[in-house]
Amino acid sequence: MEYVATLAFAKEQDRQDPLNKFREQFYFPQRKGKDAIYLCGNSLGLQPKNVKSAIEQELADWQQCAVEGYWAAKNPWLYYQQYCSQPLTGMMGASRQELTVMNTLTVNLHLMMLSFYRPTKQRFKVLMEAGAFPSDQYAVETQVRFHGFDPETAIIEVSPRAGEQLIRLEDILDIINKESDSLALVLFGGINYYTGQYFDIPAITAAAHKAGAYAGFDLAHVAGNIPVSLHNWDVDFAVWCSYKYLNGGPGAVGGAFVHEKHASDRGFLRLGGWWGNEESARFKMEKGFVPKKEAEGWQQSTAQVFNMVSLKASLELFEAAGIGALREKSQGLTNYLEFLLQQLKGINFEIITPKNCNERGAQLSLLFLEKGKEIHQQMTDAGIIVDWREPGVIRVSPAPMYNSYQDVFHFYEIIANIASNA
Repeated sequence: MEYVATLAFAKEQDRQDPLNKFREQFYFPQRKGKDAIYLCGNSLGLQPKNVKSAIEQELADWQQCAVEGYWAAKNPWLYYQQYCSQPLTGMMGASRQELTVMNTLTVNLHLMMLSFYRPTKQRFKVLMEAGAFPSDQYAVETQVRFHGFDPETAIIEVSPRAGEQLIRLEDILDIINKESDSLALVLFGGINYYTGQYFDIPAITAAAHKAGAYAGFDLAHVAGNIPVSLHNWDVDFAVWCSYKYLNGGPGAVGGAFVHEKHASDRGFLRLGGWWGNEESARFKMEKGFVPKKEAEGWQQSTAQVFNMVSLKASLELFEAAGIGALREKSQGLTNYLEFLLQQLKGINFEIITPKNCNERGAQLSLLFLEKGKEIHQQMTDAGIIVDWREPGVIRVSPAPMYNSYQDVFHFYEIIANIASNA
């Protein structure tokens, strides 16, 4: 497409956009009496307007049914996690057997590592990307210590080459091959939170399996952003949050995928809990944990209704929009954003996210070599909401469910004005 740096072009793109109607289904923060330019869905998605009535429904059922709400509520609470997991199967490329929602991301990561990281004296190392989100780093570090190993020798990090910002796939595969005798687990973020780089999940998974290791992924920045095929790619496990692109609300319930070859194996090691026990025997109150033959076998406790209800409401919009159409629009928005940023003069930054739109999601990371925080504050003062990540990145993320080409153009206009006054 031939892009044009004009408001008229942006308006025409929005007019042709079949998803533009979904913008009206969300609340935007207000700045000086008008909608903020919200390009921060990679950190926290906006509130869908149908969330309030969804919460009120559960409050009413709790009021009117009390404990009988588990089977008599409009949405019986006994099965509440399934109201969220079913719509996620398509975008994550999983069967119902392989996917569940529960807990939060890092809790789920720990639970999965207790199942899939079982080090031996010979095979004990974990491979991950350098600069992974701190919570992942902490989880891996403490899991390694929990098993009696030294993080300095048990954790291998793949870094960008000198002078580069992105990690090359060939370097990841080379290290997996070299460490094949000692590697227990390959654990990558699907998208690196800082650079926005989308990793080649099927290639990394295949290499890990060839080396005799499990392959797991933190898909916090993938879920609701890029459609994936976890089952077909033979991924062993994955975890994610739902408060970013999925718009589930602050601290909303996390998600987990376990490939059916593991999920269907009741003998596969996991920590037990009441909600993970076989449903037919759950209320017999007997000793002996018999896990469900599915990802729900990793569940611990009763479904967190009020931590799931907002996600349930948001997923209704995802089902109506379609993840394929959202991805197509997302690529259009980021391509247009990249084009506009390339028109800027007098401001010193570098786009460190991959140029190929198939190697990134909805986020572009702008690395400022000077005055980055000052520029971020000027953006904030001008009604833009984006986020700053140390040591020098402003992350800009037009979410296709509710952002428009006009949002992207107005962002560019404001940055151009900041540059001209610098």
